[in-house]
Amino acid sequence: MKYSIHIKHMFLIFLSATLFTATFNKIYSQENEKYKIRLKADYFKIMNGENYINIGAISKIKKENISVTNIELSVENEYYDETIELGSIKTNMNGECKFIIKELNQLKADSNNVYNINIVFKGNDTYKKASKSISFKDAIIKANLITKDSVNFVYATLKDKATDSIIDGESLTVQVKRLFRPLKIGEEFNYTDDQGSITVPIENGIPGVDGILTLEVVLKDNDDYGTIKTSFDSTIGIPIKEESTFDER
Repeated sequence: MKYSIHIKHMFLIFLSATLFTATFNKIYSQENEKYKIRLKADYFKIMNGENYINIGAISKIKKENISVTNIELSVENEYYDETIELGSIKTNMNGECKFIIKELNQLKADSNNVYNINIVFKGNDTYKKASKSISFKDAIIKANLITKDSVNFVYATLKDKATDSIIDGESLTVQVKRLFRPLKIGEEFNYTDDQGSITVPIENGIPGVDGILTLEVVLKDNDDYGTIKTSFDSTIGIPIKEESTFDER
C-alpha cells in the first residue's frame, strides 16, 4: 500500500514538472519570438534629377500590420557572382526610407542591360532577417511643347537608354504639377506609338502662377523601367498671383 502511494506521488511530481516545463518553454518562446518583416522597394528616376529607391518595411504583429522603424538596411548591386555594396540607410518613423543612387552609370548591369538591386535586413532581437530584390532597366523621357493650329500639345518620346531604341506600347501620364495633387490632362492611357512618342492636347484655361505651368510626363510603375518622370515649364497658363500668408507689416 505504501509502495503504491509512493508511485502515485512520484507520478504526480513528474506530471507537474512536465507541465511546468512545457508552460515555461511556451512563455519563453513567445517572449523571444522574432517577427517576420516584409520589405517593399520601388525604383524612381527623375530626369535631370535624382535616381532613388523608395523602401518600406512592415511586420504583422498580433494580426496587425505595423511600420518597422529605425532598422538599418543594406543596399547591394548584384552582378552575377559579385556583390557590390552601395551603402546603408535606416527606416524613419513611418517605416520608410529613400536610398539615393548617386550615379546610375556606376552600377553594373547584366548582359540584358538589367540592374539588379538587393535590399538586406540582417535581423535583430525583435525581427528576423529579410531581403527584397528589384530589377530595372534605364530609360529616358524627352518632352516639350508644340503648337498646331493654335492648339498646344505635350509631345514626348520614350527610349531605352542602353540600346537607344524606342519603347512602344507603354502608357505615359501627362499632368500639370500642383502643390498637393497633380492635374491630369489628356486620356487616362496615352500609349506610345511605333515611334515611341505621344502627342497630348492641353486644354485652355488652366491657371498657373504668373501663367507658368509645370508640365510632367510620367512612366508609372513599369515592370521593366520602374517610375520615370520628366518635367518642363511653359507660359501657356492663365496668370494668377501666388497667395502668401506672410504678414507684411
